[in-house]
Amino acid sequence: LLKVLSHIDSILQSPRAPPSIFRPSKGSVQNYIKENGQRCGFEHLPLAIEMWADQLVALKDLHRSLKKLSLELLPWNTKDPQDNRESIRVEDLQLIVDGILEELEHKEKNSQTQSLQTLSAMVSHFQKLFDVNSLNGVYPRMNEVYTKLGEMTNAMRNLHELLELDSSAPPTVVVDTVGKLCDIINKNVTEQVQQLLGTQDIHSIINKLEEHECFFPPFQALIQDLLCLLEISNVDDILPTVQNLK
Repeated sequence: LLKVLSHIDSILQSPRAPPSIFRPSKGSVQNYIKENGQRCGFEHLPLAIEMWADQLVALKDLHRSLKKLSLELLPWNTKDPQDNRESIRVEDLQLIVDGILEELEHKEKNSQTQSLQTLSAMVSHFQKLFDVNSLNGVYPRMNEVYTKLGEMTNAMRNLHELLELDSSAPPTVVVDTVGKLCDIINKNVTEQVQQLLGTQDIHSIINKLEEHECFFPPFQALIQDLLCLLEISNVDDILPTVQNLK
């Protein structure tokens, strides 16, 4: 037994052992006494072995958790040569972690490649939509589109306010409302012209305009002659001047 304890004690004091494992006993604890009466240092072995036993159990729990994580990330990888092994080694856990990291790096590279392909497709689609022949023209056209969009948005906002429409009304509603407003204005103008000319018939309006076109040129010429003959410049003075001549 003493030989076994000595061997374990040498392992615990080995440079490969964690520094917190070997701690000499303190206080008035009854120690194992060698034949020369000195302490043998074995009193810390039960605590160290107990700690190791706990770590081995925790190692199995960690292995189980890593396996669950591996199944979540790598569902197609169901092969595990360590499933039937009673003792779990750190190398086994490291193997699982390395497999997960390798797969994640592979996915990241694939996602970057897909992102580049997606961006290239988006740029090509923008060039087709807005008739851009080169990549150098993409940014200027983007700025132009942004500016035009801002102007259109402001114009639509103003039209919504002027026409007293809800801000959520689509452009088609705005166009229909403007069209109805134009129809109302044109109808009012037509009615005003009809009232002014004293007729409701468009043909009568045309005839009256033709009559006025025939009458006004000779009348204007007569008035100009009278102004020159009477040596006056104001039309309102024609009648008083003629009366004075009588």
